[in-house]
Amino acid sequence: MSFASEGRGLSEQAQAAEKRKMSVKPLTRLLPYIARYRYRALAALVALTVAALTTLVVPVAIRRMIDFGFSAKAAELIDSYFSVMIAVVAVLALSSAMRYYLVTTLGERIVADLRADVFAHLTRLSSSFFDTAKTGEMLSRLTADTTQIKSAVGASVSIALRNLVLFFGGATMMVVTSPRLSLFVLAAIPVIVLPLVGFGRAVRKKSRLAQDTLADASGYASELIGAVRTLQAFTNETLATRRFGGAVEQAYEAARGATQARSILTSIAIFLIFSSVVLVLWVGAQDVLAGDITPGRLSQFILYAVFAAGGLGELSQVWGEIAQASGAAERLFEILKVEPQIKPPAHPLPLTRPVRGEVAFDAVRFAYPTRPDAFVLDGLSFTVKPGERLALVGPSGAGKSTIFHLILRFYDPQSGTVTFDGVRLPDADPAAVRREIALVPQDAVVFAASVRENIRFGRLEATDAEIEKAAEAAHAAEFIARMPQGYDTQVGERGITLSGGQRQRIAIARAILREAPLLLLDEATSALDAESETLVQAALTQLMQQRTSIVIAHRLATVLSCDRILVIDKGRIVEEGTHAQLSANGGLYARLAKLQFETR
Repeated sequence: MSFASEGRGLSEQAQAAEKRKMSVKPLTRLLPYIARYRYRALAALVALTVAALTTLVVPVAIRRMIDFGFSAKAAELIDSYFSVMIAVVAVLALSSAMRYYLVTTLGERIVADLRADVFAHLTRLSSSFFDTAKTGEMLSRLTADTTQIKSAVGASVSIALRNLVLFFGGATMMVVTSPRLSLFVLAAIPVIVLPLVGFGRAVRKKSRLAQDTLADASGYASELIGAVRTLQAFTNETLATRRFGGAVEQAYEAARGATQARSILTSIAIFLIFSSVVLVLWVGAQDVLAGDITPGRLSQFILYAVFAAGGLGELSQVWGEIAQASGAAERLFEILKVEPQIKPPAHPLPLTRPVRGEVAFDAVRFAYPTRPDAFVLDGLSFTVKPGERLALVGPSGAGKSTIFHLILRFYDPQSGTVTFDGVRLPDADPAAVRREIALVPQDAVVFAASVRENIRFGRLEATDAEIEKAAEAAHAAEFIARMPQGYDTQVGERGITLSGGQRQRIAIARAILREAPLLLLDEATSALDAESETLVQAALTQLMQQRTSIVIAHRLATVLSCDRILVIDKGRIVEEGTHAQLSANGGLYARLAKLQFETR
């Protein structure tokens, strides 16, 4: 499936999906996952078939017992029938246990693979996708939707197949037992099946709506929990609770509608099925009185009719669960069908060795996909030589961070080119380029892991000694040593147990550990106090001397250490020079310096 823009997210896809004909076709996309474990699936199918067929043997034994009577003369024959029944029950029990184990583990295995594939695919999608996608909705698809699929693959599909065997097996034996009575049952099947098909589509539509509504509620909750301190600081707990309560209520109403549809479907199915059984029983009773059929044969026919009717009735309930799973599968495969806009070319050009870290922008114009008419960069051109330290200065919204996004190739410009060591970024493997870049963002990202694991994120193969050396260079070793378990201390989700300055120094240590030829610093010292800034600035100055560095900064110390300053405003370079030159010019930089530097 192609998308005009990956950034449009999944909401439009969901709306389009609702307009398509409702079916269980999305579940067929699970076949490649089932094929990976074909032998387990085949064994489960065999066990299921054996369990169903042994069930169909029971009515034959009952017919013979009724027809031969319970006289002393027939006692020995009855004993043998009961002995056979015990053997049948043993086979039924064993095959049912095998079916349950194989099918359940198969469902768990398939869902585990599906979750892994969806998450891996999400990590490869471009930034434009996440500009509109909601984190909570993605988590809902990874958890709630996959659980729904697990329920279907691990239980519902198995039950459906078992009841299909019982239905067709029972129907076949009904014809063998009494063709005349079977005609009455067969005549009733269209009356039963047509309502099931119609209501089944309605159930699936309502189930999809319920799942989407729950995903919206989960997304809202995720945002609130992630910003709970801000929420409490502004005393908006009541507002948040009311809004989430409203979202949950909408999810409940959607789920209630789906359940109501399933209930009606079940009620209609049971009434039609068992009404037909009662009618056939009445006709059979008349045949027994007329001597056209024996009581035992009628009993056998009725048991097979019950099996067939029960199988069909159970299918009506299982169908609703399968329809829900189909909606969940559709939502998951919508993600898997999204193609990243940023991907390596078929034959990527290699980077020069050793990598120099030279960056060049040539007449670059760029607008974010969510705002295609608002150009953030407008004809931007500049070159950063290997080993040069370049500072980007300008008011908020001038396009400074966007320059970093394009260097990392999170996006491609609408026109113009960006090169890395003379290679156009679209001609290179994005991963190969990013491996040569170390980033320290303004909002330092710290994961719910240990300090050691957070720093090692910069270079996974780094040794403990290298991690500790990087922490010392970032002046983080001192506060790490004061932690309860030192480098093995867990820092909580998003580093909630750390101060802003501590998180920033861990991010700087991570960048130092990466040992990349190009360093991108986005307000790297913005969260530090004066003492920490002095210490970290010394480390950054030494670090920048060994590699090409591009710095977004307003802090005076950072700007003074750079070889050149570009002043960006409205996506264009309006001034260029050193701090002394630009301060003397009396332009935008001089005004910013007065506001941001002299007030220190």
